[in-house]
Amino acid sequence: MDSEIGFWPDKTVLVTGGGGFLGQHVLAKLRAAGCEKVFAPRRREYDLRERKQIDQLLKHAEPDLVIHLAAVVGGIGANRLHPGQFFYDNALMGIELIECARRLDVRKFVCLGTICAYPKFAPVPFREEDLWNGYPEETNAPYGLAKKMLLVQAQAYRQEYGFNCIYLLPVNLYGPGDNFDPQTSHVIPGLIRRLLEARARGEHTVTCWGTGAASREFVYVEDCAEAILLAAEYYNKPEPVNIGSGHEITIRELAALLCRLTGFEGELIWDTTRPDGQPRRRLDITRAEREFGFQAKTSLVDGLRRTIEWYQNRRTPLKNRT
Repeated sequence: MDSEIGFWPDKTVLVTGGGGFLGQHVLAKLRAAGCEKVFAPRRREYDLRERKQIDQLLKHAEPDLVIHLAAVVGGIGANRLHPGQFFYDNALMGIELIECARRLDVRKFVCLGTICAYPKFAPVPFREEDLWNGYPEETNAPYGLAKKMLLVQAQAYRQEYGFNCIYLLPVNLYGPGDNFDPQTSHVIPGLIRRLLEARARGEHTVTCWGTGAASREFVYVEDCAEAILLAAEYYNKPEPVNIGSGHEITIRELAALLCRLTGFEGELIWDTTRPDGQPRRRLDITRAEREFGFQAKTSLVDGLRRTIEWYQNRRTPLKNRT
């Protein structure tokens, strides 16, 4: 299936988190599909933890469809530092937004979950049916569980109220526009920044977290945005749906690949006192293909090249930093 231009021009769409990494790409896809009535308020305009402000937003926008992308996110370090904030903010934003949308008769709600909701030792590849068969990996469990509760809410509201809320589980995202802040970035932007800066400074080593043995699956952000639009058009069922590429790589292999693509020729030091996080991540992506025809199009190498190029074109030169 392809995103049909005929579906979008007469729709009014509210996108939360539209200024974020994924949100910017979803907005671009909506514009390309002919959607002209798009509301994407910033955090400073509406606090999505406050029901009164959500009510004001929904009454102002009068959306046919809500795409809920807003989230407080970060890598392992940020999750360990702020488990309470990550739980509270993510749970409350979703719970209040779904409730207000239900009461104001929004026709459809697209809710983004997280791969962190899966059990720590889920069988690989992760199947949606295994989502409840264990506790998430400890370093990001509060975040994963907060988002997981929104699936419970979505299914309960469909059962009791007939509210059409669908739930998508994207794997780790990367691409242009990602967060490169060293305190809160995920593994790909974090490594890209450190490798490029080490090369620029003439340093000969870069330290990486963990053993490098853990594996991850990554999906290019533009592919994920396309999946969201396809699901919004075609999917109307209660079961959650994995969104990914179906390809797995160890962190050690990823780091070596990024060394080659960034031109860093020094040594990688693995700090084994730091956590690896979940041992493995790879999704079963057959449901997304079956239900709304999604297949990721961007290879990891191509996506990483584009991400590195984007960052190099935008970062401040080291000599100009204060």
